[in-house]
Amino acid sequence: MSKRRHSVSEAKHVNVVLILTDDQGWGDLSRSGNSQIHTPHIDKLAADGATMDNFHVQPLCAPTRAEILTGRYFPWTGVRGVTRCAERLDLNETTMADCFKQAGYATGCFGKWHSGMQYPYHPNGRGFDEFYGYCCGHWSHYFDSTIEHNGVEVQAPGYLTDALTSKAIAFIQDHQDTPFFCYVPLNTPHSPFQVPDKWFDKFADAELPLRATFHEKENLMETRSALAMCENIDWNVGRIREALQASQLTENTVVVYLSDNGPNTWRYNGQMRGKKGGCEEGGVRSPCSITWPGQLADQQVIKRVAGAIDLLPTLAELTGIELSTNKPLDGKSLVPLLKGNDQDWPDRTIFAQKVWGYNQPFAETSVRSDRYRAYEDGSLFDLTMDIGETHDLAGELPEISNKYNAMLADWRKRLPDHRFDQALPVGYRDFPMTYLPVQDAQPGGEIRFSSVHPNCSWMTHWHRVDDQITWHIKVNSAGRYRATLMYACSAENVGSHLELSYGEESLSCQITEPFDSEPKTGFDRVPRQESYDRAFTPLEMGELDLISGEGTLTLRCTELAGKEVGDIRTLRLELLD
Repeated sequence: MSKRRHSVSEAKHVNVVLILTDDQGWGDLSRSGNSQIHTPHIDKLAADGATMDNFHVQPLCAPTRAEILTGRYFPWTGVRGVTRCAERLDLNETTMADCFKQAGYATGCFGKWHSGMQYPYHPNGRGFDEFYGYCCGHWSHYFDSTIEHNGVEVQAPGYLTDALTSKAIAFIQDHQDTPFFCYVPLNTPHSPFQVPDKWFDKFADAELPLRATFHEKENLMETRSALAMCENIDWNVGRIREALQASQLTENTVVVYLSDNGPNTWRYNGQMRGKKGGCEEGGVRSPCSITWPGQLADQQVIKRVAGAIDLLPTLAELTGIELSTNKPLDGKSLVPLLKGNDQDWPDRTIFAQKVWGYNQPFAETSVRSDRYRAYEDGSLFDLTMDIGETHDLAGELPEISNKYNAMLADWRKRLPDHRFDQALPVGYRDFPMTYLPVQDAQPGGEIRFSSVHPNCSWMTHWHRVDDQITWHIKVNSAGRYRATLMYACSAENVGSHLELSYGEESLSCQITEPFDSEPKTGFDRVPRQESYDRAFTPLEMGELDLISGEGTLTLRCTELAGKEVGDIRTLRLELLD
Protein backbone atom coordinates (compact mmCIF):
# COMPACT_ATOMS: atom_id res chain seq x y z
CA MET A 1 0.00 0.00 0.00
CA SER A 2 1.38 3.38 -0.99
CA LYS A 3 0.93 6.32 1.33
CA ARG A 4 1.57 9.89 0.29
CA ARG A 5 0.96 12.96 2.42
CA HIS A 6 0.84 16.43 0.94
CA SER A 7 0.41 19.72 2.74
CA VAL A 8 -0.35 23.07 1.17
CA SER A 9 -2.09 24.97 3.92
CA GLU A 10 -1.30 25.69 7.55
CA ALA A 11 -5.03 26.01 8.27
CA LYS A 12 -6.52 24.01 11.13
CA HIS A 13 -8.37 21.92 8.62
CA VAL A 14 -9.47 22.25 5.02
CA ASN A 15 -12.98 21.24 4.00
CA VAL A 16 -14.06 20.08 0.55
CA VAL A 17 -17.33 20.63 -1.31
CA LEU A 18 -17.45 18.79 -4.63
CA ILE A 19 -20.43 19.68 -6.83
CA LEU A 20 -21.09 17.39 -9.79
CA THR A 21 -23.91 18.04 -12.24
CA ASP A 22 -25.57 15.41 -14.40
CA ASP A 23 -25.52 15.86 -18.21
CA GLN A 24 -24.61 19.56 -18.12
CA GLY A 25 -22.54 20.52 -21.15
CA TRP A 26 -19.57 22.85 -21.28
CA GLY A 27 -21.82 25.34 -23.07
CA ASP A 28 -24.58 25.38 -20.46
CA LEU A 29 -23.07 28.30 -18.53
CA SER A 30 -22.96 32.01 -19.26
CA ARG A 31 -19.21 31.98 -18.55
CA SER A 32 -18.85 29.64 -21.54
CA GLY A 33 -20.21 32.32 -23.85
CA ASN A 34 -23.84 31.21 -23.77
CA SER A 35 -25.80 34.46 -23.64
CA GLN A 36 -29.08 32.54 -23.51
CA ILE A 37 -28.51 31.55 -19.88
CA HIS A 38 -27.58 33.45 -16.73
CA THR A 39 -25.43 31.56 -14.21
CA PRO A 40 -23.92 34.27 -12.00
CA HIS A 41 -23.12 32.06 -9.00
CA ILE A 42 -21.26 29.41 -10.99
CA ASP A 43 -19.50 32.15 -12.96
CA LYS A 44 -18.45 33.89 -9.73
CA LEU A 45 -17.29 30.60 -8.24
CA ALA A 46 -14.94 30.15 -11.20
CA ALA A 47 -13.81 33.79 -11.14
CA ASP A 48 -12.91 33.45 -7.46
CA GLY A 49 -10.52 30.61 -8.27
CA ALA A 50 -9.18 28.63 -11.18
CA THR A 51 -11.02 27.61 -14.33
CA MET A 52 -9.70 24.38 -15.78
CA ASP A 53 -10.36 25.31 -19.38
CA ASN A 54 -9.21 22.03 -20.93
CA PHE A 55 -10.85 19.58 -18.52
CA HIS A 56 -12.17 16.21 -19.65
CA VAL A 57 -14.41 13.50 -18.23
CA GLN A 58 -15.88 10.33 -19.74
CA PRO A 59 -18.83 10.10 -22.16
CA LEU A 60 -21.26 8.70 -19.58
CA CYS A 61 -22.20 9.09 -15.92
CA ALA A 62 -20.89 6.05 -14.04
CA PRO A 63 -17.48 5.94 -15.76
CA THR A 64 -16.80 9.57 -14.81
CA ARG A 65 -17.95 9.02 -11.23
CA ALA A 66 -15.60 6.07 -10.90
CA GLU A 67 -12.68 8.26 -12.00
CA ILE A 68 -13.59 11.08 -9.62
CA LEU A 69 -13.87 8.68 -6.70
CA THR A 70 -10.68 6.68 -7.38
CA GLY A 71 -8.28 8.79 -9.45
CA ARG A 72 -8.09 5.85 -11.86
CA TYR A 73 -9.35 5.27 -15.39
CA PHE A 74 -12.71 3.56 -15.09
CA PRO A 75 -12.05 0.39 -17.14
CA TRP A 76 -9.65 -0.70 -14.41
CA THR A 77 -12.14 -0.03 -11.58
CA GLY A 78 -14.70 -2.62 -12.65
CA VAL A 79 -17.14 -0.19 -14.28
CA ARG A 80 -18.40 -1.36 -17.67
CA GLY A 81 -21.53 0.68 -18.29
CA VAL A 82 -24.40 2.53 -16.64
CA THR A 83 -27.01 -0.10 -15.72
CA ARG A 84 -27.64 -3.75 -14.76
CA CYS A 85 -24.67 -3.78 -12.33
CA ALA A 86 -22.19 -2.63 -14.99
CA GLU A 87 -22.00 0.70 -13.14
CA ARG A 88 -20.59 -0.86 -9.95
CA LEU A 89 -17.23 0.19 -8.61
CA ASP A 90 -15.10 -2.80 -7.57
CA LEU A 91 -15.05 -3.30 -3.81
CA ASN A 92 -11.24 -3.40 -3.74
CA GLU A 93 -11.08 0.20 -4.95
CA THR A 94 -10.33 2.97 -2.45
CA THR A 95 -12.69 5.91 -2.84
CA MET A 96 -12.21 9.59 -2.20
CA ALA A 97 -14.63 9.26 0.71
CA ASP A 98 -12.54 6.42 2.15
CA CYS A 99 -9.48 8.67 2.09
CA PHE A 100 -11.20 11.59 3.78
CA LYS A 101 -12.90 9.39 6.36
CA GLN A 102 -9.55 7.77 7.24
CA ALA A 103 -8.22 11.31 7.75
CA GLY A 104 -10.93 12.07 10.31
CA TYR A 105 -13.35 13.92 8.05
CA ALA A 106 -17.13 13.72 8.24
CA THR A 107 -18.28 12.51 4.84
CA GLY A 108 -21.62 13.06 3.12
CA CYS A 109 -23.08 12.35 -0.31
CA PHE A 110 -26.22 14.19 -1.41
CA GLY A 111 -27.63 13.24 -4.79
CA LYS A 112 -27.16 10.63 -7.50
CA TRP A 113 -24.63 7.93 -6.59
CA HIS A 114 -24.61 5.61 -9.63
CA SER A 115 -21.66 3.48 -8.52
CA GLY A 116 -23.56 0.50 -7.15
CA MET A 117 -26.81 0.02 -5.27
CA GLN A 118 -26.69 -2.84 -2.78
CA TYR A 119 -24.40 -2.67 0.25
CA PRO A 120 -21.37 -2.72 0.29
CA TYR A 121 -21.50 -1.00 -3.12
CA HIS A 122 -23.90 1.47 -1.50
CA PRO A 123 -22.45 4.88 -0.52
CA ASN A 124 -22.60 3.95 3.18
CA GLY A 125 -20.25 1.08 2.33
CA ARG A 126 -17.86 3.27 0.32
CA GLY A 127 -16.76 5.75 2.96
CA PHE A 128 -19.79 8.02 3.33
CA ASP A 129 -21.26 8.55 6.80
CA GLU A 130 -24.35 10.21 5.34
CA PHE A 131 -26.20 9.48 2.12
CA TYR A 132 -29.32 11.27 0.97
CA GLY A 133 -30.29 10.61 -2.62
CA TYR A 134 -30.65 7.67 -4.97
CA CYS A 135 -28.27 5.01 -6.28
CA CYS A 136 -29.87 4.44 -9.68
CA GLY A 137 -28.56 5.85 -12.96
CA HIS A 138 -31.50 8.21 -13.26
CA TRP A 139 -34.61 9.02 -11.31
CA SER A 140 -38.07 9.09 -12.83
CA HIS A 141 -39.67 11.98 -10.93
CA TYR A 142 -38.30 15.24 -9.52
CA PHE A 143 -41.21 16.52 -7.39
CA ASP A 144 -41.78 15.17 -3.87
CA SER A 145 -39.62 12.22 -4.86
CA THR A 146 -39.21 9.03 -2.88
CA ILE A 147 -35.46 8.63 -2.41
CA GLU A 148 -33.43 7.25 0.50
CA HIS A 149 -31.54 8.36 3.58
CA ASN A 150 -28.89 5.86 4.65
CA GLY A 151 -30.84 2.94 3.24
CA VAL A 152 -34.30 3.99 4.44
CA GLU A 153 -36.87 5.33 1.99
CA VAL A 154 -37.89 8.95 2.58
CA GLN A 155 -39.74 11.61 0.65
CA ALA A 156 -37.72 14.58 -0.56
CA PRO A 157 -39.95 17.67 -0.25
CA GLY A 158 -40.42 19.92 -3.26
CA TYR A 159 -38.10 19.98 -6.25
CA LEU A 160 -35.45 17.30 -5.90
CA THR A 161 -32.41 19.43 -6.78
CA ASP A 162 -33.43 21.94 -4.11
CA ALA A 163 -33.98 19.19 -1.53
CA LEU A 164 -30.58 17.62 -2.20
CA THR A 165 -28.92 21.01 -1.84
CA SER A 166 -30.77 21.71 1.41
CA LYS A 167 -29.48 18.47 2.91
CA ALA A 168 -25.94 19.26 1.79
CA ILE A 169 -26.20 22.69 3.43
CA ALA A 170 -27.50 21.13 6.66
CA PHE A 171 -24.52 18.75 6.63
CA ILE A 172 -22.13 21.69 6.22
CA GLN A 173 -23.78 23.58 9.06
CA ASP A 174 -23.73 20.53 11.32
CA HIS A 175 -19.99 20.04 10.78
CA GLN A 176 -18.71 23.60 10.67
CA ASP A 177 -16.37 22.94 13.60
CA THR A 178 -14.93 19.72 12.19
CA PRO A 179 -13.40 18.86 8.81
CA PHE A 180 -15.88 17.61 6.22
CA PHE A 181 -16.04 16.25 2.70
CA CYS A 182 -19.39 17.13 1.13
CA TYR A 183 -20.07 15.46 -2.22
CA VAL A 184 -23.07 16.95 -4.06
CA PRO A 185 -23.81 14.97 -7.25
CA LEU A 186 -26.94 16.80 -8.38
CA ASN A 187 -29.57 15.12 -10.55
CA THR A 188 -30.05 17.69 -13.31
CA PRO A 189 -30.19 18.54 -16.18
CA HIS A 190 -30.52 14.77 -16.75
CA SER A 191 -33.97 13.81 -18.05
CA PRO A 192 -36.84 13.67 -17.28
CA PHE A 193 -37.15 17.31 -18.25
CA GLN A 194 -39.03 18.40 -15.16
CA VAL A 195 -38.45 21.88 -13.75
CA PRO A 196 -40.67 24.26 -11.77
CA ASP A 197 -42.49 27.10 -13.54
CA LYS A 198 -40.35 29.55 -11.59
CA TRP A 199 -37.37 28.52 -13.70
CA PHE A 200 -39.05 27.41 -16.91
CA ASP A 201 -41.28 30.41 -17.59
CA LYS A 202 -38.32 32.55 -18.66
CA PHE A 203 -37.48 30.06 -21.40
CA ALA A 204 -40.95 28.84 -22.41
CA ASP A 205 -41.17 31.03 -25.52
CA ALA A 206 -37.62 32.36 -25.61
CA GLU A 207 -35.80 32.83 -28.88
CA LEU A 208 -32.58 30.81 -28.88
CA PRO A 209 -30.16 32.27 -31.41
CA LEU A 210 -27.24 30.15 -30.19
CA ARG A 211 -27.88 26.70 -31.56
CA ALA A 212 -26.33 23.26 -31.51
CA THR A 213 -23.36 22.58 -33.76
CA PHE A 214 -25.70 20.45 -35.88
CA HIS A 215 -28.73 22.66 -35.38
CA GLU A 216 -31.05 20.48 -37.44
CA LYS A 217 -30.81 17.87 -34.66
CA GLU A 218 -31.78 20.26 -31.89
CA ASN A 219 -35.12 20.01 -30.09
CA LEU A 220 -35.72 23.54 -28.83
CA MET A 221 -38.07 22.46 -26.04
CA GLU A 222 -35.38 20.13 -24.71
CA THR A 223 -32.91 23.01 -24.84
CA ARG A 224 -35.29 25.38 -23.06
CA SER A 225 -35.88 22.79 -20.34
CA ALA A 226 -32.17 22.07 -19.88
CA LEU A 227 -31.33 25.77 -19.63
CA ALA A 228 -34.04 26.26 -17.03
CA MET A 229 -32.67 23.34 -15.02
CA CYS A 230 -29.17 24.81 -15.25
CA GLU A 231 -30.35 28.17 -13.91
CA ASN A 232 -31.88 26.28 -10.98
CA ILE A 233 -28.53 24.56 -10.42
CA ASP A 234 -26.88 27.97 -10.39
CA TRP A 235 -29.29 29.20 -7.71
CA ASN A 236 -28.47 26.16 -5.59
CA VAL A 237 -24.73 26.71 -6.02
CA GLY A 238 -25.35 30.20 -4.70
CA ARG A 239 -27.13 28.74 -1.69
CA ILE A 240 -24.14 26.52 -0.89
CA ARG A 241 -21.72 29.45 -1.14
CA GLU A 242 -23.97 31.58 1.07
CA ALA A 243 -24.06 28.79 3.65
CA LEU A 244 -20.26 28.57 3.65
CA GLN A 245 -20.02 32.32 4.07
CA ALA A 246 -22.59 32.41 6.88
CA SER A 247 -20.68 29.67 8.71
CA GLN A 248 -17.37 31.50 8.17
CA LEU A 249 -16.03 28.54 6.22
CA THR A 250 -15.27 30.17 2.87
CA GLU A 251 -11.54 30.59 3.44
CA ASN A 252 -10.92 27.03 4.59
CA THR A 253 -13.13 25.24 2.08
CA VAL A 254 -12.11 24.05 -1.38
CA VAL A 255 -15.08 24.05 -3.77
CA VAL A 256 -14.89 22.03 -6.98
CA TYR A 257 -17.51 22.28 -9.71
CA LEU A 258 -17.83 20.05 -12.79
CA SER A 259 -20.20 17.95 -14.89
CA ASP A 260 -20.08 14.21 -15.53
CA ASN A 261 -20.23 14.26 -19.36
CA GLY A 262 -21.30 16.37 -22.30
CA PRO A 263 -24.85 17.66 -22.84
CA ASN A 264 -27.60 15.06 -23.03
CA THR A 265 -29.25 16.75 -26.02
CA TRP A 266 -28.12 18.65 -29.08
CA ARG A 267 -27.77 22.26 -27.92
CA TYR A 268 -25.19 25.05 -27.92
CA ASN A 269 -21.82 23.71 -26.85
CA GLY A 270 -19.25 26.11 -28.23
CA GLN A 271 -19.39 24.58 -31.74
CA MET A 272 -17.82 21.36 -30.48
CA ARG A 273 -18.58 18.05 -32.15
CA GLY A 274 -20.52 15.39 -30.27
CA LYS A 275 -22.58 15.15 -27.09
CA LYS A 276 -23.12 12.76 -24.20
CA GLY A 277 -22.25 9.19 -25.07
CA GLY A 278 -19.48 9.93 -27.55
CA CYS A 279 -15.76 10.47 -27.07
CA GLU A 280 -15.63 13.56 -29.28
CA GLU A 281 -14.72 16.87 -27.66
CA GLY A 282 -18.35 17.83 -27.09
CA GLY A 283 -19.07 14.55 -25.32
CA VAL A 284 -16.28 14.74 -22.77
CA ARG A 285 -15.20 18.34 -22.23
CA SER A 286 -16.55 19.56 -18.93
CA PRO A 287 -16.76 22.92 -17.19
CA CYS A 288 -14.51 22.71 -14.14
CA SER A 289 -13.47 25.21 -11.50
CA ILE A 290 -11.43 24.82 -8.32
CA THR A 291 -11.86 27.60 -5.79
CA TRP A 292 -10.15 28.26 -2.46
CA PRO A 293 -10.18 31.95 -1.51
CA GLY A 294 -6.93 33.14 0.04
CA GLN A 295 -4.98 30.07 -1.06
CA LEU A 296 -5.53 29.85 -4.81
CA ALA A 297 -5.31 32.97 -6.95
CA ASP A 298 -8.55 34.16 -8.49
CA GLN A 299 -9.25 34.81 -12.17
CA GLN A 300 -7.03 31.94 -13.26
CA VAL A 301 -7.67 30.22 -16.58
CA ILE A 302 -5.56 27.08 -16.91
CA LYS A 303 -5.19 25.74 -20.45
CA ARG A 304 -3.28 22.54 -19.75
CA VAL A 305 -5.19 19.32 -20.28
CA ALA A 306 -6.61 17.68 -17.16
CA GLY A 307 -9.34 15.24 -16.25
CA ALA A 308 -11.59 13.63 -13.67
CA ILE A 309 -8.76 11.26 -12.70
CA ASP A 310 -6.84 14.27 -11.35
CA LEU A 311 -9.31 15.36 -8.69
CA LEU A 312 -8.44 12.84 -5.98
CA PRO A 313 -4.67 13.53 -5.94
CA THR A 314 -5.34 17.27 -6.26
CA LEU A 315 -7.70 17.40 -3.29
CA ALA A 316 -5.41 15.19 -1.23
CA GLU A 317 -2.56 17.63 -1.75
CA LEU A 318 -4.68 20.73 -1.15
CA THR A 319 -6.08 19.39 2.12
CA GLY A 320 -2.91 17.67 3.30
CA ILE A 321 -4.59 14.33 3.92
CA GLU A 322 -2.82 11.02 3.61
CA LEU A 323 -3.68 9.32 0.36
CA SER A 324 -3.70 5.59 1.03
CA THR A 325 -4.40 3.23 -1.81
CA ASN A 326 -3.36 -0.24 -2.81
CA LYS A 327 -3.53 0.60 -6.51
CA PRO A 328 -1.61 3.07 -8.68
CA LEU A 329 -3.39 6.30 -9.59
CA ASP A 330 -3.70 7.43 -13.19
CA GLY A 331 -4.39 11.00 -12.13
CA LYS A 332 -1.91 13.72 -11.29
CA SER A 333 -2.16 16.49 -8.71
CA LEU A 334 -2.98 19.79 -10.39
CA VAL A 335 -1.62 21.84 -7.49
CA PRO A 336 1.47 23.02 -9.44
CA LEU A 337 -0.83 24.45 -12.11
CA LEU A 338 -3.16 25.95 -9.50
CA LYS A 339 -0.19 27.56 -7.77
CA GLY A 340 1.36 28.87 -10.99
CA ASN A 341 4.35 26.51 -10.76
CA ASP A 342 3.95 24.97 -14.17
CA GLN A 343 7.46 25.38 -15.56
CA ASP A 344 8.19 21.67 -15.23
CA TRP A 345 4.69 20.47 -16.01
CA PRO A 346 4.98 17.61 -18.51
CA ASP A 347 3.08 17.13 -21.73
CA ARG A 348 0.36 14.59 -21.00
CA THR A 349 -2.73 13.02 -22.47
CA ILE A 350 -6.22 12.14 -21.23
CA PHE A 351 -8.12 9.16 -22.65
CA ALA A 352 -11.85 8.99 -23.32
CA GLN A 353 -13.46 5.56 -23.56
CA LYS A 354 -16.92 4.97 -24.96
CA VAL A 355 -19.05 2.12 -23.63
CA TRP A 356 -22.05 0.51 -25.21
CA GLY A 357 -25.07 -0.77 -23.33
CA TYR A 358 -25.41 -3.51 -20.77
CA ASN A 359 -22.93 -6.41 -21.07
CA GLN A 360 -21.19 -5.07 -24.17
CA PRO A 361 -17.44 -4.77 -24.91
CA PHE A 362 -15.62 -1.45 -24.80
CA ALA A 363 -16.34 0.76 -27.82
CA GLU A 364 -14.13 3.37 -29.45
CA THR A 365 -11.47 5.47 -27.72
CA SER A 366 -10.00 8.93 -28.22
CA VAL A 367 -6.99 10.61 -26.66
CA ARG A 368 -6.58 14.32 -25.90
CA SER A 369 -3.41 16.37 -25.40
CA ASP A 370 -3.14 20.10 -24.82
CA ARG A 371 -3.59 20.62 -28.55
CA TYR A 372 -4.80 17.51 -30.35
CA ARG A 373 -7.52 14.87 -30.18
CA ALA A 374 -6.92 11.59 -31.99
CA TYR A 375 -9.22 8.63 -32.62
CA GLU A 376 -8.78 4.92 -33.21
CA ASP A 377 -9.89 5.35 -36.83
CA GLY A 378 -6.66 7.27 -37.37
CA SER A 379 -8.17 10.75 -37.53
CA LEU A 380 -6.38 13.68 -35.88
CA PHE A 381 -7.66 17.17 -35.09
CA ASP A 382 -6.02 20.34 -33.79
CA LEU A 383 -8.50 21.66 -31.22
CA THR A 384 -6.69 24.98 -30.82
CA MET A 385 -7.63 25.85 -34.40
CA ASP A 386 -10.55 23.54 -35.14
CA ILE A 387 -12.78 23.06 -32.10
CA GLY A 388 -15.46 21.47 -34.28
CA GLU A 389 -13.08 18.75 -35.50
CA THR A 390 -13.84 19.38 -39.16
CA HIS A 391 -10.36 19.05 -40.70
CA ASP A 392 -8.53 15.73 -40.33
CA LEU A 393 -4.78 16.40 -40.12
CA ALA A 394 -3.60 12.79 -40.08
CA GLY A 395 -2.31 12.95 -43.65
CA GLU A 396 -0.62 16.29 -43.14
CA LEU A 397 1.03 15.42 -39.81
CA PRO A 398 1.96 11.74 -40.12
CA GLU A 399 4.57 11.77 -37.35
CA ILE A 400 2.16 13.25 -34.82
CA SER A 401 -0.64 11.00 -36.04
CA ASN A 402 1.53 7.90 -35.68
CA LYS A 403 2.43 8.87 -32.12
CA TYR A 404 -1.20 9.06 -31.03
CA ASN A 405 -2.12 5.94 -33.00
CA ALA A 406 0.52 4.07 -31.01
CA MET A 407 -0.91 5.42 -27.75
CA LEU A 408 -4.40 4.31 -28.70
CA ALA A 409 -3.20 0.87 -29.78
CA ASP A 410 -1.42 0.43 -26.48
CA TRP A 411 -4.55 1.52 -24.58
CA ARG A 412 -6.66 -0.96 -26.51
CA LYS A 413 -4.17 -3.72 -25.80
CA ARG A 414 -4.17 -2.96 -22.08
CA LEU A 415 -7.95 -2.75 -21.64
CA PRO A 416 -9.06 -5.39 -19.15
CA ASP A 417 -11.13 -8.35 -20.23
CA HIS A 418 -14.79 -7.63 -20.68
CA ARG A 419 -16.27 -8.99 -17.49
CA PHE A 420 -18.17 -7.85 -14.47
CA ASP A 421 -19.70 -9.49 -11.46
CA GLN A 422 -23.47 -9.30 -11.72
CA ALA A 423 -24.22 -11.05 -8.41
CA LEU A 424 -26.25 -8.80 -6.11
CA PRO A 425 -24.90 -8.79 -2.54
CA VAL A 426 -27.40 -9.64 0.19
CA GLY A 427 -27.20 -10.04 3.95
CA TYR A 428 -24.73 -7.68 5.66
CA ARG A 429 -25.37 -7.27 9.36
CA ASP A 430 -24.16 -3.66 9.25
CA PHE A 431 -26.77 -2.99 6.57
CA PRO A 432 -29.49 -5.66 6.99
CA MET A 433 -31.99 -4.29 4.45
CA THR A 434 -31.31 -5.05 0.78
CA TYR A 435 -33.38 -3.66 -2.09
CA LEU A 436 -33.46 -5.74 -5.26
CA PRO A 437 -35.14 -3.61 -7.94
CA VAL A 438 -36.25 -5.38 -11.07
CA GLN A 439 -33.84 -3.32 -13.15
CA ASP A 440 -31.17 -5.72 -11.85
CA ALA A 441 -33.31 -8.81 -12.48
CA GLN A 442 -33.84 -10.98 -15.53
CA PRO A 443 -37.38 -11.20 -16.95
CA GLY A 444 -38.45 -14.58 -18.24
CA GLY A 445 -40.96 -15.43 -20.96
CA GLU A 446 -43.22 -12.55 -21.97
CA ILE A 447 -42.46 -10.40 -18.91
CA ARG A 448 -40.72 -7.19 -19.91
CA PHE A 449 -39.46 -3.89 -18.57
CA SER A 450 -41.80 -0.91 -18.57
CA SER A 451 -39.25 1.02 -20.66
CA VAL A 452 -36.35 0.37 -22.99
CA HIS A 453 -34.27 1.96 -20.21
CA PRO A 454 -34.13 -0.51 -17.28
CA ASN A 455 -33.12 2.09 -14.69
CA CYS A 456 -36.03 3.08 -12.44
CA SER A 457 -38.47 0.81 -14.31
CA TRP A 458 -40.78 -2.03 -13.33
CA MET A 459 -41.71 -5.45 -14.72
CA THR A 460 -45.00 -5.74 -16.57
CA HIS A 461 -46.92 -8.04 -18.98
CA TRP A 462 -46.89 -11.01 -16.58
CA HIS A 463 -49.63 -13.01 -18.27
CA ARG A 464 -48.45 -16.59 -17.88
CA VAL A 465 -47.82 -19.02 -15.05
CA ASP A 466 -44.63 -20.29 -16.65
CA ASP A 467 -42.96 -16.86 -16.72
CA GLN A 468 -40.70 -15.75 -13.89
CA ILE A 469 -38.37 -13.03 -12.61
CA THR A 470 -34.90 -14.00 -11.38
CA TRP A 471 -32.14 -12.24 -9.47
CA HIS A 472 -28.58 -13.57 -9.29
CA ILE A 473 -27.60 -12.93 -5.67
CA LYS A 474 -24.65 -13.54 -3.39
CA VAL A 475 -25.67 -14.12 0.22
CA ASN A 476 -23.05 -12.88 2.65
CA SER A 477 -24.68 -14.06 5.89
CA ALA A 478 -26.70 -17.23 6.13
CA GLY A 479 -29.85 -16.72 8.15
CA ARG A 480 -33.52 -15.91 8.27
CA TYR A 481 -34.78 -13.22 5.87
CA ARG A 482 -38.07 -11.38 5.58
CA ALA A 483 -39.22 -10.89 1.98
CA THR A 484 -41.40 -7.96 0.88
CA LEU A 485 -42.57 -7.38 -2.68
CA MET A 486 -43.49 -3.94 -4.04
CA TYR A 487 -46.35 -4.51 -6.47
CA ALA A 488 -49.33 -2.94 -8.23
CA CYS A 489 -52.42 -4.94 -9.23
CA SER A 490 -55.88 -3.98 -10.47
CA ALA A 491 -58.98 -5.30 -8.70
CA GLU A 492 -59.93 -7.64 -11.55
CA ASN A 493 -56.52 -9.35 -11.36
CA VAL A 494 -56.31 -9.85 -7.57
CA GLY A 495 -55.76 -13.37 -6.33
CA SER A 496 -52.66 -14.74 -8.05
CA HIS A 497 -50.42 -17.07 -6.02
CA LEU A 498 -46.68 -16.39 -5.98
CA GLU A 499 -43.67 -18.42 -4.93
CA LEU A 500 -40.23 -17.11 -4.02
CA SER A 501 -37.47 -19.72 -4.03
CA TYR A 502 -33.74 -19.94 -3.45
CA GLY A 503 -32.11 -23.34 -3.65
CA GLU A 504 -34.27 -25.75 -1.70
CA GLU A 505 -35.95 -22.99 0.31
CA SER A 506 -39.21 -21.37 -0.79
CA LEU A 507 -42.20 -19.46 0.48
CA SER A 508 -45.64 -18.90 -0.98
CA CYS A 509 -48.11 -16.05 -0.74
CA GLN A 510 -51.15 -14.61 -2.49
CA ILE A 511 -51.97 -11.14 -3.75
CA THR A 512 -55.20 -10.47 -1.85
CA GLU A 513 -55.49 -6.68 -2.02
CA PRO A 514 -55.75 -4.51 -5.14
CA PHE A 515 -53.45 -1.56 -5.55
CA ASP A 516 -53.85 0.24 -8.83
CA SER A 517 -51.83 3.39 -9.45
CA GLU A 518 -51.48 5.73 -12.38
CA PRO A 519 -48.15 6.97 -13.70
CA LYS A 520 -47.32 10.50 -12.58
CA THR A 521 -47.73 12.26 -15.90
CA GLY A 522 -48.20 15.96 -16.53
CA PHE A 523 -44.89 17.11 -15.04
CA ASP A 524 -42.62 16.76 -18.09
CA ARG A 525 -41.75 19.65 -20.40
CA VAL A 526 -40.73 17.18 -23.12
CA PRO A 527 -42.11 13.69 -23.85
CA ARG A 528 -39.95 10.98 -22.32
CA GLN A 529 -38.69 7.49 -23.18
CA GLU A 530 -38.05 6.45 -19.58
CA SER A 531 -40.67 4.96 -17.27
CA TYR A 532 -42.89 7.36 -15.36
CA ASP A 533 -42.95 7.23 -11.61
CA ARG A 534 -45.89 5.47 -10.02
CA ALA A 535 -46.80 4.14 -6.59
CA PHE A 536 -46.37 0.52 -5.51
CA THR A 537 -47.52 -1.11 -2.28
CA PRO A 538 -45.79 -3.73 -0.10
CA LEU A 539 -46.81 -7.36 -0.04
CA GLU A 540 -45.40 -9.14 3.00
CA MET A 541 -44.45 -12.47 1.46
CA GLY A 542 -43.09 -14.18 4.57
CA GLU A 543 -39.74 -15.47 5.77
CA LEU A 544 -37.23 -17.92 4.36
CA ASP A 545 -33.77 -19.20 5.20
CA LEU A 546 -30.91 -18.34 2.85
CA ILE A 547 -27.58 -20.13 2.85
CA SER A 548 -24.40 -18.18 2.13
CA GLY A 549 -22.98 -18.18 -1.38
CA GLU A 550 -24.20 -17.41 -4.89
CA GLY A 551 -27.47 -18.58 -6.34
CA THR A 552 -30.64 -17.66 -8.18
CA LEU A 553 -33.57 -16.09 -6.41
CA THR A 554 -36.72 -16.85 -8.41
CA LEU A 555 -40.15 -15.24 -8.27
CA ARG A 556 -42.78 -17.27 -10.11
CA CYS A 557 -46.54 -17.42 -10.38
CA THR A 558 -48.04 -20.76 -9.39
CA GLU A 559 -51.68 -19.78 -10.01
CA LEU A 560 -52.91 -16.93 -12.19
CA ALA A 561 -56.21 -15.43 -10.96
CA GLY A 562 -56.94 -12.89 -13.70
CA LYS A 563 -55.44 -11.83 -16.99
CA GLU A 564 -52.12 -10.89 -15.39
CA VAL A 565 -50.28 -11.03 -12.08
CA GLY A 566 -49.69 -7.28 -11.85
CA ASP A 567 -46.62 -5.07 -12.05
CA ILE A 568 -43.50 -5.62 -9.91
CA ARG A 569 -41.06 -2.90 -8.85
CA THR A 570 -38.75 -4.21 -6.11
CA LEU A 571 -38.08 -7.19 -3.88
CA ARG A 572 -36.86 -6.29 -0.41
CA LEU A 573 -34.89 -8.74 1.76
CA GLU A 574 -34.24 -8.02 5.45
CA LEU A 575 -31.75 -10.07 7.45
CA LEU A 576 -33.48 -10.90 10.74
CA ASP A 577 -30.82 -12.74 12.75
